[in-house]
Amino acid sequence: MTTSPSGGSTAGAGDPEKKLRPGRTNATKQKLFEASMELIGERGAAGVTVDEIATAAGVSKGTVYYNFGSKSDLIAQLLRHGVDILMARLLSVRDDSADPLAAMEEMIGQAMDFMADYPSFARLWVSENWRTPSEWQDTFAELRGRLLAVIGSAIDGVAAAYPVDPAVSRGSLETAIFGACFVVGLDRQTYNPERTREQSVNAIMASMRGYVVKQPPAQA
Repeated sequence: MTTSPSGGSTAGAGDPEKKLRPGRTNATKQKLFEASMELIGERGAAGVTVDEIATAAGVSKGTVYYNFGSKSDLIAQLLRHGVDILMARLLSVRDDSADPLAAMEEMIGQAMDFMADYPSFARLWVSENWRTPSEWQDTFAELRGRLLAVIGSAIDGVAAAYPVDPAVSRGSLETAIFGACFVVGLDRQTYNPERTREQSVNAIMASMRGYVVKQPPAQA
């Protein structure tokens, strides 16, 4: 809270304008996120200008700079915003009482739903994540680490409940699932819209089911 030189508050806790500002700011940011996600997903980060983002969002160019500082900062926050949404969906299926393999399947299903809802974000992620060098390399590394940690935790749950193949690297497996969710989800939206959610989930789950060692049937 800011104060006047005499120590008094410049805006009381009950100031209605102060209460309204966060909501207004969030609504403006959401419009900017949606507009930039669509444009950048179609043409890539380098192919979109701040003027175009502002026009698509129905705000002034100055509003973009006021909220984000620069196009680079906008894209970095756009990446964080998208990952926050994806993380919330992945974590929503965590249930200690559930079969961990079924929970993993539902988690992948949530990822497919996210790709269907935000295909432009998926295109942005795939196009920029492996670009070297990338202006947002540090941001990608941080966000990638957050997502891999969630996937890795789910894999650990499977390994605690089932016998698994020790020759399979946990790190490689979590990376394979992570990459498959983006690529399979985006491929479905772009080239194979007839492919169902279930088919996509089953394809990605094949690697997890292969990780689980099949036990011989019980002898009579």
